[in-house]
Amino acid sequence: MRNVLEKAWGKEGIGANISVTEKQLDATSEKAKSEFERLLDETLSAKYEQGDIVSGNIVRIERDGVLVDVGSKSEGFVPVKELSNSSVEKVEDLVKVGDRLEFYILREENENGQLTLSLKRVAQARGWVLLENHKKNDETIRAKISAVVKGGVVVDIYGLRGFVPASQLRVRGTTPEELIGLEIPMKILETDIKRNKLILSQRMAIQEEKAAQREKILNTMQSGQVVTGEIVRIADFGAFVDLGGLDGLLPISEISWERVSHPSDVLKVGDAVTTKVLKVDQEKGHISLSLKQMQPDPWKEIEEKFHEGQVIDGTVRKIQTFGAFVQIYPGVDALLPTVEMSETPNIKPEEVVQVGQAVKAIIKKFSPREHKISLSLRGLDVADLIGH
Repeated sequence: MRNVLEKAWGKEGIGANISVTEKQLDATSEKAKSEFERLLDETLSAKYEQGDIVSGNIVRIERDGVLVDVGSKSEGFVPVKELSNSSVEKVEDLVKVGDRLEFYILREENENGQLTLSLKRVAQARGWVLLENHKKNDETIRAKISAVVKGGVVVDIYGLRGFVPASQLRVRGTTPEELIGLEIPMKILETDIKRNKLILSQRMAIQEEKAAQREKILNTMQSGQVVTGEIVRIADFGAFVDLGGLDGLLPISEISWERVSHPSDVLKVGDAVTTKVLKVDQEKGHISLSLKQMQPDPWKEIEEKFHEGQVIDGTVRKIQTFGAFVQIYPGVDALLPTVEMSETPNIKPEEVVQVGQAVKAIIKKFSPREHKISLSLRGLDVADLIGH
């Protein structure tokens, strides 16, 4: 076999080729070793700068912070205040030895070769990105109130602190102590990363939420439907009832069968009321309600109780130039015209009756289905009173 090889390569061929192969291997090995040493040296002598993000393992927890191995000749230190925006009672509640995390370099190496790192700055950077996306997409976010300050409240979100001005806050009937920890929906009004400024609005979030609710309510509400809501505003002409996102109007004439001088005489803000839907205007987004429709109709009740010519008892409720209104049954007022008050012509109503006065009168006209009853004091005598 050797002779064959010698003929093919010559007497020096085998050794020469073997020698060449070993030299090539040695050269390759030396080159790889040199490259590895170079990379290792670069890693160990890596120069980190302020603002860089580095990965590292937590190797020790101390009272004033944690030590981090960032894989170089230097180590990093995270002060307790740079672990989280929230107050920290125990560092172990936030991080543990062995955790591998990303850190923001606050300060470059000091004379001891130690970096000053921040964990919360990484969370904040990510938080700003998330907040910018929410703002761009006009999304509603939720966050907890962490403090009540002059002019509004402070909320914590994504490791950042935001401010909700009082004008943009919609929480009612709560003390500052009750607000702490309350989670509220919000829209982002302004973000300024350089100034670390985040302004939010609960009012805008609620308006958007109510807009969706209003559409749903309008699409499902029907005349005759019974609904329950809360009185949120009172005006001279009626009261507004929150139906869960849409306010319905309860006109003063629909509050009670009895005469109401002002809605505040019967209702107050915060009252829960059960009403009947009178009308739904889809185009205008208006809903009219009635509270008195939930009560028995007194006009139907008196159909069999009274009749024309009957002498009845009543109380003067209101006086006008043309006559007086007399309540003859709860929720039923009859008109006593001026001309029916006395045989004396051109008399003034207040010369005959006074508000609150009890009177006896004759039912002259009786049309309960039209809600019309006319009374008269003329012709009343002792016989009439005894007979009735």
